[in-house]
Amino acid sequence: MVYVETLAPGHFTLADLETLPDDENRYELVDGMLLVSPGPLAIHQTAVVELTYVLRHHCPGDLKVLVAPMDYQPTPTRSLQPDVLVCRREDVGHKTIEKPLLLAVEVLSQSMSLADRVLKRRLYEQGGVAAYWMFDPAEEELTVLELEGETYVERAVVTGKEAFEAELPFPVRIVPADLVV
Repeated sequence: MVYVETLAPGHFTLADLETLPDDENRYELVDGMLLVSPGPLAIHQTAVVELTYVLRHHCPGDLKVLVAPMDYQPTPTRSLQPDVLVCRREDVGHKTIEKPLLLAVEVLSQSMSLADRVLKRRLYEQGGVAAYWMFDPAEEELTVLELEGETYVERAVVTGKEAFEAELPFPVRIVPADLVV
């Protein structure tokens, strides 16, 4: 993860995101701080595609499965781009989603693992995201967190050929090893 500081730290805005280059990087905003991460590797992209395929296949008609770079803007000072997300169809705006997501998924990478495990977990929790999944493709490990009140509770950690039978955001069976084929 790279922190860009061409402006004074802590002073980036949503409007600044519109002026950034259309390059291979992912730009996210957290309370005035710009987070920049490099383009994903093949193993990361494979996991995103496979997970999206499984989720879309089981997604009910009133929900939508989307992938980054779709912006989730839970507050006027935050813009996050989960690798995969599920939301209500009516919550999808022209360029952003502002209402709480039903599911945010981050596929872990070396450059962003700590941010995904700690920072984004806290931000999604604060944003009222009902479920947060972290998938580590190198370990074929899926960690499932679900919001209970205002706090995430770990519901499952499954690896390899073990299956996770999700109820949130809808019933779907996820096998970590199948996401890295």
